Amino acid sequence: MLLSLATWLQTLGPEFGFLRVFQYLTFRAVMAALTALLIGLVAGPVVIRRLTELKIGQPIRGYGMQSHLSKSGTPTMGGVLILLCIAISTLLWFDLANRFVWIVLIVTLSFGAIGWVDDWRKVVRKDPEGMPSREKYFWQSLVGILAALYLVFSISESSNLKVLELFFTWVRSGFDVNLPPKAGLLVPFFKEVSYPLGVFGFVILTYLVIVGASNAVNLTDGLDGLAIMPVVMVGSALGVFAYVTGSAVYSRYLFFPHIPGSGELLVFCAAMAGAGLAFLWFNTHPAQVFMGDVGALALGGALGTIAIIVRQEIVLAIMGGIFVVEAISVMAQVSWFKYTKKKYGEGRRILKMAPLHHHFEKSGWKETQVVVRFWIITMLLCLVGLSTLKLR
Repeated sequence: MLLSLATWLQTLGPEFGFLRVFQYLTFRAVMAALTALLIGLVAGPVVIRRLTELKIGQPIRGYGMQSHLSKSGTPTMGGVLILLCIAISTLLWFDLANRFVWIVLIVTLSFGAIGWVDDWRKVVRKDPEGMPSREKYFWQSLVGILAALYLVFSISESSNLKVLELFFTWVRSGFDVNLPPKAGLLVPFFKEVSYPLGVFGFVILTYLVIVGASNAVNLTDGLDGLAIMPVVMVGSALGVFAYVTGSAVYSRYLFFPHIPGSGELLVFCAAMAGAGLAFLWFNTHPAQVFMGDVGALALGGALGTIAIIVRQEIVLAIMGGIFVVEAISVMAQVSWFKYTKKKYGEGRRILKMAPLHHHFEKSGWKETQVVVRFWIITMLLCLVGLSTLKLR
């Protein structure tokens, strides 16, 4: 929005020439981060106070950690603050003509809406389980598939009109259209190594990454500050990849696919980082507010969508290793429990408690120890992911 305003003002006379700085992507990214951070710090107390007045308190599951019972009643749905900061800051600083930022915004807010309904049911109905898993998964799948169907062709084309034309060409051809190499699955640490996916392969991968990342972040959000800082770090690292793939010069030099327009995602990533840091101000132990599903599902969906656009799905799994391990810990625990219950008549557990962060709590780690150590691991994994920029 401000970019369009600055461009218009420059046409009025040379006295507005200083507004050319708005053309620089890095400047707008820094301003987006600062804007989101300031909005979050200012609006945070207001949002928390309003959530408290509405008695939107976090219910604690009866089978959860006993040490967390004191957190019952802490305002939840704080993810609304994160989404508000991201949306306002992004709309102010990004190029409104950029289709990639719009699709990431739509996916983020859509997953946020799903999480909002889930959180609302937990609060209003006093049901710690919230939205039934099947219903939640249905809506997540719908958003993921629609996003995948758009992205499969938008990676190849530079305008929405051409995307639509390619879609109809694909239908008329009997669903037999080959995608360019840059739409393949890129393998990190190797120069120009990618595996062709085809349209259906791309759609399936995109669906799995978006929905999987959304749920993985949601499962990680169980301790004060545990999920938000890794989201900030991984999102910031993905912003670097977006900047590289969006630049014809850097992408050619570093052997990355050039995806015109993807660089503008740096603004979104910066806004997400600023909003995340503002939220962490209030979410650090002891937390004044929890993000809830409205924040966790949305942020995970955003990370997955960005990774798809910049073709860094494997790198996302590396940098977001904490999210991956947390999700695997839950799946392994549930699967093993069901298997042993069916075979032996009594369910057995691999971990003391899932997700993994609760296992470490049960093992004697303090909550703050788990959180900070997971942050350190994420920082190291992000450095490994960023090393793929040059180690190829």
